[in-house]
Amino acid sequence: MQTTPSHPSVEKPPLISFIVTFYNLPPSLLNECLDSILSLSLNKEEREILLIDDGSEESPLEAISDKLEDIIYIRQNNRGLSAARNLGIEACKGKYIQFVDGDDKLNTTIYEHCLDIVRTKDPDIVTFYLSNKEEHVVPHEVEGPMEGAEYMRRNNLRASACGYIFRKLTLVNLRFTSGILHEDEEFTPQLFLRAEKLYSTKAKAYFYRDRGDSITHEDNKKWVLQRLADTRGVLYRLSERADTLPTAEREALQRRIDQLTMDYLYLVIKLTHNGHLLEKSVEELTQKGLFPLSDKDYTQKYKWFRRISSTRQGRRLLCMLLR
Repeated sequence: MQTTPSHPSVEKPPLISFIVTFYNLPPSLLNECLDSILSLSLNKEEREILLIDDGSEESPLEAISDKLEDIIYIRQNNRGLSAARNLGIEACKGKYIQFVDGDDKLNTTIYEHCLDIVRTKDPDIVTFYLSNKEEHVVPHEVEGPMEGAEYMRRNNLRASACGYIFRKLTLVNLRFTSGILHEDEEFTPQLFLRAEKLYSTKAKAYFYRDRGDSITHEDNKKWVLQRLADTRGVLYRLSERADTLPTAEREALQRRIDQLTMDYLYLVIKLTHNGHLLEKSVEELTQKGLFPLSDKDYTQKYKWFRRISSTRQGRRLLCMLLR
């Protein structure tokens, strides 16, 4: 009797991997974060939750013991957010990825709207809004599909890596740069440039906590100088990257570079109130071809800042106003 040879079944990957990163968090916040993911309309086969512990001083496992069957817990030595996310990228199996900071959570009802786009449109990226309020209104407008470069030419890019769902294959070899602050500023625009099919929604699907003890509230001199140096580094690397791109993609990335240059000068003023350092920064940006800011019709804020910052007298005025 002839028999049909058996073939090993191919395991279907989860639809989406949630990469949750944290360091020294109160258990209540971590549980709230995980609960918001577990309450989504995704069964165990459709979701994967990777909990990446960046070397916390105390293990969270006892506090989340009721969820251990639903998560993959990975612990690394304290190497920072970039390294934690990169570890999650290497370990995850999902078709799509969503980054979540452990002290934040999803606005579950609204996030379902974003999941529906993933399920029905087969996108490379679905971008949405973050809010520091628990939102409940679900918008039904969806813009797209469009290429990521087209989106970047028409919009000010919101850099947070928690503000979108993306197809893992879109990454190719793209990873976060370790050891810098605000690594999303470098990662996000490069990811968006790789997207051929992007959808945008105004859904406020992600809830973030503005915690007074977070790294963004550090104000010591060493941290300020590091933040400024890291922002300059991102600017220079993105600028070098833009020089290698075709025209349409270069124009898209240039908008983000102009926006980030403006943000950098704003930070110099707000964080240091040092006119001498501001002029030194302008000189360095000029040598790199990043200043004066491009004469583009981006936003009213950009046009206002570009005009005032273009002269030394205007920059002195900004130092007086931005206190």
